[in-house]
Amino acid sequence: MDRGGCVFCPFLASVPTRAGRKAGVMMNLWLRCITGPKLQRIHRQPDPNRAEPNRTGPGPGLGGVRQLGWPYQPKALERHTSSILNWASILWSLSYYTSPLLVFYLYRKGYICLSKLVPVGQYTGTLLILLLGVACLRGIGRWTNPEYVQFITILEETKKNNSPENKKKLASYNFDFRSWPADFRWDEVSSRKGQSPGGVALLKPEPKHRGATDSVLNSVGKLPCQIISYLIANSFGRRMLYPGSVCLLQKAMMPMLNQGQARLVEECGGQRAKLVACDGNDIDTMFVDKRNSQGERGKKLVICCEGNAGFYEVGCVNTPLEVGYSVLGWNHPGFGGSTGVPFPQNEANAMDVVVQYAIHKLGFEMKDIVIYAWSIGGFTATWAAMSYPEVSALVLDASFDDLLPLALKVMPESWRPLVTRTVRHYMNLNNAEQLCKYQGPVLLIRRTKDEIITTTGPEDIMSNRGNYLLLRLLQFRYPKVMTEEGVRAVREWLGASSAIEEASVYSRYEVDDDWCTSVLQSYQTDQTTEFPWTVGEDMTLEGRRQLALFLARKYMRNFDATHCTPLPPYEFQSPWRL
Repeated sequence: MDRGGCVFCPFLASVPTRAGRKAGVMMNLWLRCITGPKLQRIHRQPDPNRAEPNRTGPGPGLGGVRQLGWPYQPKALERHTSSILNWASILWSLSYYTSPLLVFYLYRKGYICLSKLVPVGQYTGTLLILLLGVACLRGIGRWTNPEYVQFITILEETKKNNSPENKKKLASYNFDFRSWPADFRWDEVSSRKGQSPGGVALLKPEPKHRGATDSVLNSVGKLPCQIISYLIANSFGRRMLYPGSVCLLQKAMMPMLNQGQARLVEECGGQRAKLVACDGNDIDTMFVDKRNSQGERGKKLVICCEGNAGFYEVGCVNTPLEVGYSVLGWNHPGFGGSTGVPFPQNEANAMDVVVQYAIHKLGFEMKDIVIYAWSIGGFTATWAAMSYPEVSALVLDASFDDLLPLALKVMPESWRPLVTRTVRHYMNLNNAEQLCKYQGPVLLIRRTKDEIITTTGPEDIMSNRGNYLLLRLLQFRYPKVMTEEGVRAVREWLGASSAIEEASVYSRYEVDDDWCTSVLQSYQTDQTTEFPWTVGEDMTLEGRRQLALFLARKYMRNFDATHCTPLPPYEFQSPWRL
């Protein structure tokens, strides 16, 4: 044999190398399947050149008719192991919420001692090892499923290279949003780079001035009350105000939310995105672009702010969407795929990054953006209108002026001081105060059978807090018109329980719409357009009453429904412009 050696030696030496490399790739893929997110639905085939699977169930092959999406079908091993892990997650959530009672019970029974805790720790360790084994088995189930392998490969490629092509492929899947790569950050805008990470500016209650000694003694005396207020706000108070942030409720609603999201993506062409707010919270958004299909309306963007148990998947986005507007929906912090907790500061931070995303990423101008809110969403909507005064218009449906009267309604009278402190310090939803900072067109929609934002009951329409929102706005914008007589006339109109009664009040005061319009237009021509206006200063009492009723009718529309009835498309109208 010559000194060159066997000609097969290099090939034989490379066989173990290739085998080891392949084993390493397979092991890496299995680990990614173990730690990968839950896949819920495939909206469409991410690779157009790849043949779509034939199915006997729901899917693109059903009856030979191609469907846009189908639920992800895990294999038996993945399905059973996922069920076990889901139950473990539910039990953990229940134990977390009941942990104070559980600890108290164990303490009373004498179980909190070293001799008792050691066996408990052993059992807990064994249970964790078993759950780790179940997770490994779930990874094997995913590893043997071509659909999941394709998904996890696309996800990893997108994390390495967040290109538009990869993001388009990833958008074909609905999965755990925590693993979704960020699409926009609050600090991507140069004007925002110097902003404090603590959050955007909020209106704060004016501090009461006291002497230094009195202030120190007063602070020490109120310390117990401050601690209790903090505990209330961060425990059941926040969850009562925003029940949609409760994990168990979200788990119960998950099938409905997945169905709503599938409709937005597959039927409406929605684009899901993750925004990172200045406080680090991830905000789950959905954008439906109508600019190329719906004429002038499609060029307008309606940013929708949901209620305290609302999600964009099944919320108020459907109303402007059916009318033909482009729509941007988002979930409150702690709702759906959004992270964090829905305190006012976090809410405003989220709204800020949503508006910035609409302007700098989606390409809308401020004059083409309408803010639309339902119920408690009025807080973020009025904050956005106050902070971005160039927005085109503001529409508030079933919203209120201030949270405090509604909070006092549901709490014991003896708790009034504590409730007042808690609301003002931690949940100060001062919608009316923020609304008065906005100079643009406003439309208020009042539900005549509203059972949520009334302080007595749905039959007492005068206790609807939307009335106070209207009065605060009119009194700020037209102080010379909204004198005592003007307020009395508007209150009489607000007390009408039907369209016939409204018309009766309107005709009894002999309101001349043409005259009122001409008076306002003349003032607008001669004077500045900034509110408050002094129109009505030299007007007769009858003239001020007419003008007050005319303005009330232009700023507010009634909808004969309860609080949670979806707003029909024909009720979504542009606010009045002079």
